Formats: sequence, C-alpha cells, structure tokens
Amino acid sequence: MATLRQKAVKAAAVGIALAFTAAGLTVPAQAANKYTIAFVMGAESDPFFQAMKLGAEEQAKKSGVTLIWQGDPSQYSPATQIPVLDQVLAQKPNGLVLIPTDPTALQAAHDKAIASGIPVVNVDTRVNDISKATSFITGDNADGGAKAADTLATAIGYKKGKTYKVVVGLTSATATTNVGRLNGFTAQIKKKYPGIKVVEKAYSQSQPSVANTNVSNWLTKYPDLAGIFAIDGTNAAGAAAALQAKGLVGKIKLIGYDAYPANVDLIKKGVFTALIAQDPAAEARLAIQYLVATLDKNAAEIAKIKKEVVIPNKVLTAKTSAADLKKYTYVAK
Repeated sequence: MATLRQKAVKAAAVGIALAFTAAGLTVPAQAANKYTIAFVMGAESDPFFQAMKLGAEEQAKKSGVTLIWQGDPSQYSPATQIPVLDQVLAQKPNGLVLIPTDPTALQAAHDKAIASGIPVVNVDTRVNDISKATSFITGDNADGGAKAADTLATAIGYKKGKTYKVVVGLTSATATTNVGRLNGFTAQIKKKYPGIKVVEKAYSQSQPSVANTNVSNWLTKYPDLAGIFAIDGTNAAGAAAALQAKGLVGKIKLIGYDAYPANVDLIKKGVFTALIAQDPAAEARLAIQYLVATLDKNAAEIAKIKKEVVIPNKVLTAKTSAADLKKYTYVAK
C-alpha cells in the first residue's frame, strides 16, 4: 500500500503533467525544483504585469521552478530596465522571460543572455532579432488595433463624407505592442474609414498622470474631438480620468486597451465605449512551460515549441456578459 508521502509525490507529478499538457507538452520523466527562471519587465506596478505575475507564479509552482520577478516599480523605459536586467542576469538564472521596453535598446542584453547559455523567451513585446530566442509570445496587437478602429467607427456613428477627429495615447513610440496596435488601427482606418483623422499622438511612459495631462490638453485643443484610442492600460486609465474631470463622459468615445479592474468598472458607467482585453497570465504560463521544456533538453518536447505564439484578444463593452467581464478582467491576487 502506498504511503502518504508516496501519494503526495504522485499527486504533485500529476499536477505538473497537466500543466505541460495544457501547452501541448508532456512532462519530463524527472521534473524537479532544479531551475531558476527570471521574469524582467518594465513598470512592474502596471496591472497588466501584475496579472502576468499571477500566471507566472502559478506556473512556476506547478513546474517546480524558482521565480525571479523584477522590473522598475513604475517607469517603462530602457534606461530603467537595462540596469534591472543586468542585475538579474548577474544572479545567473537558468532561463529568462524578457518583456523588452525597446526592441533595439534591449537587443544587446538579450543576446548576451543567450550567448551565456540562458534561453530567452520574449513575451508581450520583442527585440528586433528573435532568431536565437526560444519563442515570442504575445497578444494579437494588429488585430486589437483593427478591432479598436471598427468599434470606434461604430460608436461615433461613422458616415462617409464626414470628417472625425481622433487622438491616440501610447506609452512608447518603439515598444512593439504599441507599434503593432497603432499600425493595425491606422491600417483599418485607411481601409474602411477614411473620414477618421488621427490628428495627434502622445506618449506617457506608462504613467497614468502623464496620459491624463495629454488627454486634458487635447480636450482643450480639439473641442470637436470625436474619439480617443488609448493604446494600453495606463493610457486608458489616464484618459478616463480626464474625460470624467471635464464632464465629457459619453460625448467623446473612448476605446481603451487592457482590462484593468478599475477600467472594466468604468465600462458599466459609460466612460469606456470598449476595452480590448488580452490574456497576460496565459502568456506567462506558456513562457515558463517553454523554458522548462528547453532546459530539460528533451528533443521531442523542444520540437513542439512554437517560435511565435499569438493569443487572441477580446472586445469588452457594456453588452458583454458578466461572466466574460469577470473572465477577462486582469486579476493580480
């Protein structure tokens, strides 16, 4: 008869096997707590990254690895991220999940890690050259931008022959998520809604207060503004605060990105016309699964790793069911 300890070990092994199976991988024969995986992002306090942290912690526990989670507390920039990454790499982790704040500035550190024998997965954003990376896992940014354009056009009652002024708030001019969403948005406008004119763009470095100021300035400068595309969660939060302060809720259509709990609540109050939701926890879980498979050096499992994974978005509106709103809201704890 099996002892309680034997039963516990067996149960733990089954849990790890289920985690790998969810990603199309099978558990190695001798999975154990033998790896340290580092996760380095920008603006650690951002609710998107906090939701990602929850997924990373869950998967690390299931996979039996030690997790290093590190980023600048609030600044989203290569100037603050690179020193953090250098400090983390000095700890010699077995694997690295990197969310680069800039595709060019982070390339050297990314490549240095790989050259030292540390496999790297790019998540959410990417460096320019990912040919030596294990994988790149992200949301469908171009599709999210296109969905934002369609939703905004419907909300403002778009009609051919009329002109509509809109503005776009971003965190960074180079972060690949922001670039992809902006490109998807502008391409869809050019294709289907030529009367919509993006009259201005501004950047916030993931600071809601800066985004608030940017939008407040636009509201003064463009009294006939029709809509705002807030391209990530912090810009969405700042834009929402500015519209409420100016008493313009509902009058100017706001399409935001990222389902922060506070922003989801504002859908119900009419502040947001829609939010484009991602699945940050799923991105984190898969990244750790891929790195564990790589570190175990199981050829069959490595062959199953996808070089690029694109996870679909979900558009949330006031008509979205309560169940889906709960499902897609970013939860950090």
